[in-house]
Amino acid sequence: MLALFGYAAGDINPAIPPALIHGGSDHFVLALNSRGALAAMAYDFKEGQAFMRREGLVTILLAFAETPRLFHTRNPFASGGVYEDPATGASTAAFAGYLRDLGWPHGGSIDIVQGEDMGVRSRLHADIPPEPGSSIKVSGKARLMEAG
Repeated sequence: MLALFGYAAGDINPAIPPALIHGGSDHFVLALNSRGALAAMAYDFKEGQAFMRREGLVTILLAFAETPRLFHTRNPFASGGVYEDPATGASTAAFAGYLRDLGWPHGGSIDIVQGEDMGVRSRLHADIPPEPGSSIKVSGKARLMEAG
């Protein structure tokens, strides 16, 4: 996974260990320790597509924690034929549940800025109930998609 994006072990935030997360489908989370590393995300699309399909991943959630409640994310979606998704509710829900399970100090909710580095800024919000296994409510604001 690290090699796909050109990251090294030192780029990972140890407070949020890499993990397989699930929100209706499988996602993988890599939490990075710098906003610069997140902004520089790049990968070979065909290699990423083969990897994600082989491993059964819908997206890979790359995240940076600006604060305990504010994250910046990117979501490579090569498995679905898209280099990057600007607003991914399923991976946001899975990530919020993972943070709850980790005991992360989320205070009951998180906000996510996604798509900014690809020029399509979205803002997602996840409400996180304290009960393990309970539903995560995701809402937000994404770009308007017009019929072509």
